[in-house]
Amino acid sequence: MTLECHVDLVEKIDAFLAETGMSASYFGKIAVGNSEVVPRLKSGRSITGKTEARLRDFIAQREAGQSGEAA
Repeated sequence: MTLECHVDLVEKIDAFLAETGMSASYFGKIAVGNSEVVPRLKSGRSITGKTEARLRDFIAQREAGQSGEAA
């Protein structure tokens, strides 16, 4: 029941969570200070553009950081 405007974001979050093994609640808490943001998005609630940008930025920063980490 995700809002059409958030489908891409939810897919990106789901892929990030699957890749990292991070829980949705922990992701929300450290990304935007709201452990319920992912379930709320998936239930059809909307978020502000600022919150969406913060979620996307968090994922991008983590992905950029992972590519430079030593194994």
